[in-house]
Amino acid sequence: MHKIDLSAEAISIDPYYQFLQDPVAGGICLFIGTIRNKNQGKDVKALTMEAYPPMALKQIELLCAQAAEKWPVERIALVHRTGPLEIGDIAVLIGVTSVHRAEAFKACEWLIDTLKQEVPIWKNEFYEDGSSWLVPHP
Repeated sequence: MHKIDLSAEAISIDPYYQFLQDPVAGGICLFIGTIRNKNQGKDVKALTMEAYPPMALKQIELLCAQAAEKWPVERIALVHRTGPLEIGDIAVLIGVTSVHRAEAFKACEWLIDTLKQEVPIWKNEFYEDGSSWLVPHP
């Protein structure tokens, strides 16, 4: 079972955590990616995330299905922000529920790494001296 979304609004952890709860679960792994104030040696002031929603959501659903094939997971939640973000904002939340914690950790790590490589979401970072579009790779 998957819960996926792109959101122009701030991400709240609670609804995703509630979705991830399952009586068979011995482990829920949450990854929360936040906006940091430095990147590539520059001070980041803010950024904007852009996506092509039909393609991004289709690719996210495919990644969730692939993770469920690789590991015995019960539930996956994945939400990514779009629009303007400030330092400290949650940019992405990935949660994986499994009977045992090891599978939840492995699936969660694979999902964030693969999401950054394959899903069409781009960020434009703003600095004191300008801005820069960054390609979606770790």
